[in-house]
Amino acid sequence: MQSANNVRSIVSFESIPENKLGLIVMKGCKDLGTRVDQYLVKWRQEYAGAEQKNLPGYVKESFILDAETPRFGSGEAKGQINATVRGYDLYILVDVTNYSLTYTVSGHENHMSPDDHYQDLKRIISAVSGKAKRITVIMPFLYEGRQHKRSARESLDCACMLQELVTLGVDNIITFDAHDPRVQNAIPNSGFDSFRPIYQFVKGIFNNCDDLQLDADHLMIISPDEGATDRAVYLASVLGVNMGMFYKRRDYTQIVDGRNPIVAHEFLGDCVEGKDVFIIDDMISSGDSIIDVARQLKKRKANRIFMIATFGLFTSGMEKFDKAFEEGILYRLVTTNLAYKPQEFTDREYLINCDMSKFISYIVDTLNHDESMGDLMDPYAKIEAKVRCYNNR
Repeated sequence: MQSANNVRSIVSFESIPENKLGLIVMKGCKDLGTRVDQYLVKWRQEYAGAEQKNLPGYVKESFILDAETPRFGSGEAKGQINATVRGYDLYILVDVTNYSLTYTVSGHENHMSPDDHYQDLKRIISAVSGKAKRITVIMPFLYEGRQHKRSARESLDCACMLQELVTLGVDNIITFDAHDPRVQNAIPNSGFDSFRPIYQFVKGIFNNCDDLQLDADHLMIISPDEGATDRAVYLASVLGVNMGMFYKRRDYTQIVDGRNPIVAHEFLGDCVEGKDVFIIDDMISSGDSIIDVARQLKKRKANRIFMIATFGLFTSGMEKFDKAFEEGILYRLVTTNLAYKPQEFTDREYLINCDMSKFISYIVDTLNHDESMGDLMDPYAKIEAKVRCYNNR
């Protein structure tokens, strides 16, 4: 538990914000947005200096502005903001993965897709009508982030999305663990930041597992494919252990569910026998790939296996993870609340759901004060301190 002095050192700033802070929480992101607002309200009420408290709008009971996207019977919609935004520093939170929301089209119920959430986001930005001083979109799961490069005659959806948001007047785009951060090259003159919740993963695991031995003889970090290697390298470096990786051999002659099927996983790395293993990736979609990697590691006599991913989408449900847990293949499944998951998913005894609301609050507060985000971008020192504390437990 952090002391008040530690919290103060993080959330207090010497500067005074130039613009009033406003949050617009899209309906697919209500729970996360409410927690973010609660942190901001608490910090500014308890830790703001006298000069800051006297600034109009700096301390409020809530920073969330009333906004909605009602739909007509035809399924068409509009964006509507029921509060002034003139001169505000606006932060719009949106979760494009929340499929639990529905709307009616001519009497038929439709579940909202990422396309629907993105269209609603654009409607709200349009409703701002250029009256805000600055607009920052916080989109944890980057819309169309997996469609970031062209390998044939196909669309470049993510790049088009980023350019469209900038054209609408968005100044900054905040996301988490972008599938390929190089997509920001589509908007070279605009703000784009991709954060990785490595510290939250480490903290969540340490809080739920008190018998890890953090050395190269007992722990190893695994990348499930070549695309996740840099994540594994970073985590292995800060924990002081070795890493390995799997290479996905695919069949490029056919496409199944929009992708080339995996023929086999080839392993590159040291012996994993008897070691606990962290498999880290940006997302878990159906789960087939990461479970196959875990099975391969078990064949190589790995000890406990932790599956770690920023976004747990679980598009095929949790049954295969339940089975893997029962078979002893999976020990813990670590993810965040940045993407929607039904309550019955998060209730699994093996799932560690890391809350990211506090971290997002840091980002919002730091940006509103126009302060540096260097410490938030690289949590190396915080992870090292957490590791020392864990080793001295």
